[in-house]
Amino acid sequence: MNVLDALSGSNSGSKCKKIDLDEQNDALYSPLRREEIDANEDDDDGDHVTPFDKAGLLRKITFWWLDPLMKKGKDKVLEDIDVPQLRLADRATTCYSLFIEELNDWNQKRPSAHPSILRALISCHWKSILFSGFFALIKVISISAGPLFLKAFISAAEGEIIFKYEIYSLAISLFLVKCVESLAGRHWFFQSRLTGLKIRSSLCAAISSKQLRLSNAAKMMHTSGDIVNYVTVDAYRIGEFPFWFHQIWSTSLQLCIAVVVVYYSVGLATIATLIVMILTVLGNSPLAKLQHKYQETFMTAQNKRLKAITEVLVNMKVLKLYAWDSYFKNVIEKLRSEEYGWLKVLQLQKGYYMVLFWSSPILIGAATLLTCYFLGIPLNPSNVFTFLATLRILQEPIRLLPDVFGAFIEAKVSLDRIANFLEAPELQNSDMQQVCSRAELEHSIFIKSADLSWEADLLNPTLRNINLEVKPAEKFAICGEVGAGKSTLLAAILGELPRLQGMDLKMLPFGDLTQIGERGVNLSGGQKQRIQLARALYQDRDIYLLDDPFSALDAKTAKFLFTEYVMGALSKKTVLLVTHQVDFLPAFDSILLISGGEIIQAATYDHLLVTSQEFQDLVNAHKETMGPETFGEHVSSKEDENEVKKVEDEGHNNTSPADQLIKKEERETGDTGLKPYIDYLSHKKGFLYFTLSTFAYLIFLVAQILQSLWIATYIPSTSISRLKLVIVYSGIGIGMMFLLLTRSFLVVYLGLEASESIFYKLMSSLFRAPMAFYDSTPVGRILSRVSSDLSIIDLDLSIKSTIAVGTTMAVISTFVVLGALTWQVLLVIVPMIYLIIVLQNYYFATAKELMRINGTRSSLLASHLAETVAGAMTIRAFQNEERFFAKNLDLIDAYASSFFHSFTAREWLIQRLETLSAIVLATSALCTTLLHKGHKGA
Repeated sequence: MNVLDALSGSNSGSKCKKIDLDEQNDALYSPLRREEIDANEDDDDGDHVTPFDKAGLLRKITFWWLDPLMKKGKDKVLEDIDVPQLRLADRATTCYSLFIEELNDWNQKRPSAHPSILRALISCHWKSILFSGFFALIKVISISAGPLFLKAFISAAEGEIIFKYEIYSLAISLFLVKCVESLAGRHWFFQSRLTGLKIRSSLCAAISSKQLRLSNAAKMMHTSGDIVNYVTVDAYRIGEFPFWFHQIWSTSLQLCIAVVVVYYSVGLATIATLIVMILTVLGNSPLAKLQHKYQETFMTAQNKRLKAITEVLVNMKVLKLYAWDSYFKNVIEKLRSEEYGWLKVLQLQKGYYMVLFWSSPILIGAATLLTCYFLGIPLNPSNVFTFLATLRILQEPIRLLPDVFGAFIEAKVSLDRIANFLEAPELQNSDMQQVCSRAELEHSIFIKSADLSWEADLLNPTLRNINLEVKPAEKFAICGEVGAGKSTLLAAILGELPRLQGMDLKMLPFGDLTQIGERGVNLSGGQKQRIQLARALYQDRDIYLLDDPFSALDAKTAKFLFTEYVMGALSKKTVLLVTHQVDFLPAFDSILLISGGEIIQAATYDHLLVTSQEFQDLVNAHKETMGPETFGEHVSSKEDENEVKKVEDEGHNNTSPADQLIKKEERETGDTGLKPYIDYLSHKKGFLYFTLSTFAYLIFLVAQILQSLWIATYIPSTSISRLKLVIVYSGIGIGMMFLLLTRSFLVVYLGLEASESIFYKLMSSLFRAPMAFYDSTPVGRILSRVSSDLSIIDLDLSIKSTIAVGTTMAVISTFVVLGALTWQVLLVIVPMIYLIIVLQNYYFATAKELMRINGTRSSLLASHLAETVAGAMTIRAFQNEERFFAKNLDLIDAYASSFFHSFTAREWLIQRLETLSAIVLATSALCTTLLHKGHKGA
């Protein structure tokens, strides 16, 4: 195998920098130094850490440490700078370092074993996972005490009192237990979300680092859209899993405790409960096995669509110029149709799960009561209501089972996708990274007998038997026919296949501070090349590799730049220049003539003209094309000075920062009311589906109340047979199951119809947008809309919105029933409702802005990642990997910080609402028991 021994262009230059800069270069480098100073000042200004870092135990338990931010959000509209930074232990740098350390330890201990990302993540965060699991255990135990309290209150109401103030003691104990349940639940959720946030930051950082090292073959497998999807969708799904992980075992434990309480209440009839639970699990098994396959297929289809959208966005100017936009819009819509088909399968499966698991408590109740009748087990208020209360406790874990299964499968698929990406082949350019001093350099570039190819193990390499020796400060031209391998040779010297580019900053309105669109979409070809050349000059390296840098310039400008840039500014540098403009060749020390992937000759211009017929043909062909104009004609010094003075005079006239091309992403502020929800429901038949599903759930709640009223009214009575009692109860339950079926599929179709309509309208808007929009909008910002945001609309929005409406209706129905049964409770309920409204308004003022800031920061992260992926080769050529990676870490932390304070604010609110609910519950139990006891006494 041939050996490549090269001190590569920008790589060697970066290691062998000039130490002494002339004073005249200070003006050249001062803009860069100013940028560094400004960045440092920004870091100092934003260095305010979350109060959670130094909060005491009581403030952490009650989330009081968040009060300053909540107050600030109530007093004014929150801005980016108002959101505190994460504490050091939660930042991406720390999390990523621990993650990499665990992976390295695993690889050192078991070098032959396959590296396990899951194992590394667990090793990093097992303490946090156990800590949140402790709170989950406390919550399960606390919530399971509810039926026992109910049994005790019923016994007390019937006169079975052990000591004088037993009822008051029970009410106080119930309140305290509910407060403990709330505290445990809130910190279970909080700690799980925090752990998930750190896992997500670790994976995002790992993805950001990996994409800078991807090999060319790996880039074909993982496009820019794929990588953005890994960060915005897959890492998010994995970050959500720590919460659902505890749901797996806590749900099982809660079910076991509930079965014990059921046995305590109805004895052998518990067998019916177990049978229905087993049948429910068996009914889930067939589809559960397919869900993993469906999820993988759906994600693959989603990746295809994102890849196509990314390519379209990057090349939108070409599509519009050639009027190809309609064709490619149809291509994307076809890919979306394929994705939509799998989305429909997934959502219908989710609807099936909703019906199955929401119906199981109804079936358990009917089957158990029927079994009690046939076994002759007495049905009295004490054991029946204890059983029904236990059944209500069973509802939550059983109804969560579909979400648990779904989260587990989604996390598994996402983890496999990210693991596949992190294990992708990397650039093997370690031989190019050699540290050396200027005195040790006998050759700037040295390649001996090298075979080079774009792909590994290729039988026909792109370049063959390459031998090259370039001494310091020599100027080499590389010429040859199109496809001969000139650019590939430069890529070999760099250790990959980059294309270096640069520009003239003086002609731009803000000089070196002017913002340009992604990939210079708002610049002409000549402007791009001049800016790329200027960027390269700023680096002050020893070796410059220039790939046809004057191809887009007119002859006059090309000659000017060649003289002033290549032969002037780079006079003491080693230069390899690929060119088709043979007029420049006489000025070079040597010329490499490449043909068919081989260097067929290396000599001076005059020598090649005499000895090489192929070179003569190349020169003659160029002269015939270009005419009599020659390199000898040059712009005079006076003209040069006038040109420079002209651009200096015009450079900064009539400009302001507001005129910069790329604007900060706008976001809504304040209360938008119901408008977003109305807009969502206005797509297709959204209002119809929503109205019907809401009406179905309303009837379901009425049926639930009637079912409870029926059993409460006739259980103590002997005027109706127990068989009729159970049959009517079961009949109402069957009707409720039908309502659940109707509601579930209405919700699924609401989401599917809205998702389809929103996507097509989004695509129409994107393809109709003028080029000015694409010039000023980063691709990553658009990708964030069509990846993570669209994923939420596809999978979550319809279900979560209807759950929110359903929960509100259930709470209202509960208050109505309590008021109807015991009007005295209204004396407590009404003030509590007022406090709930005040708390929610106080919360929404801050929470809405935090969620909006989180959305814009997510876009910034996606935009920067997309830009980094697009320019990865150039970043490596300039050896700026660390700078871009550090910027990515900062954006990950900013995104994580807004997300952290957003979910903490939610826990802050829920803890206070649950405390108020505990007051209402304890008061209701006390009033109901005392009034019933007094009524019996009377």
